[in-house]
Amino acid sequence: MLTRIDHIGIACNDLEATVAFYQETYGFDDVHYEVNEEQGVKEAMLKINETGDGAASYLQLIQPIRDDSVVAKWLAKNGEGVHHIAFGTDGDVQDEADGIAAKGVRVLYDKPRRGSLGSRITFLHPKDAHGVLTELVEKARD
Repeated sequence: MLTRIDHIGIACNDLEATVAFYQETYGFDDVHYEVNEEQGVKEAMLKINETGDGAASYLQLIQPIRDDSVVAKWLAKNGEGVHHIAFGTDGDVQDEADGIAAKGVRVLYDKPRRGSLGSRITFLHPKDAHGVLTELVEKARD
């Protein structure tokens, strides 16, 4: 079952400047940084709040580290801004993706991949989700 908005992904050209904006403007100071080589990005997860299922909601700021990354291509076409929305599940992300696929929505990965903070993730095709790139997230198990 999808239980929360896990995060909103925002593509940016300058991660440090974008983090500073969100810290100075909105006071989001709980920040986790990491690099995801597989996806070709460096990112900052800014915690917004705790959620009822023991997880949290975040803003994910993502900057490409390679020109051939999906995010670099997206930035070149669209400029900075909202890249995707991610819903969290309290169960297995593969089971959630299979259930959604059975309803005719294309899942972009055959198997979940590693996401931020040790999570497991997959994406749904935006053409099947009213133009919105949608990520499904299973938080890391403790």
